Amino acid sequence: MHKATDLMPDPVINVRSALTASGAQDTVRTFDVSVPTAAAAALVLGCDVAAITNSLVFELDGEPLLILASGAAKVDTALVADQLGIGKIRRAKPDFVLKHTGQEVGGVAPVGHPSRIRTLLDTSLQEHPLLWAGAGDHNSMFSISYEELRAITNAEELRVR
Repeated sequence: MHKATDLMPDPVINVRSALTASGAQDTVRTFDVSVPTAAAAALVLGCDVAAITNSLVFELDGEPLLILASGAAKVDTALVADQLGIGKIRRAKPDFVLKHTGQEVGGVAPVGHPSRIRTLLDTSLQEHPLLWAGAGDHNSMFSISYEELRAITNAEELRVR
């Protein structure tokens, strides 16, 4: 006898475990189609692209920085660096993302990583009562409120655009 999780990729299982361990509901949904972009996810979910939470990994002095940004936003890395009083923020390469999150670009979740990553949360996401975020692979997403997402990621709230 197989459990439903036996068919799920490990990164999705890790996200589900992180959600439940943090006290959040496991709202992971897996789709028959790939949803690796905010636009693709919004289309499948029937929601505003701005309610999609992109998990974007950047590199800061060799360490990962996770920015949870609205799917309708382009992160202004100079603005973020200036607000934080830090050096240059660079978009991470796919192998760096995989090493630090255990997830591939296009499926990175806000949680479920091998170790904690410094996380920033785009304050514009507060405008949506329900957010959707990647759940560890290109076919899975989960729903969550802004406050719950902030709490489970221990994110610093920041204007990122």
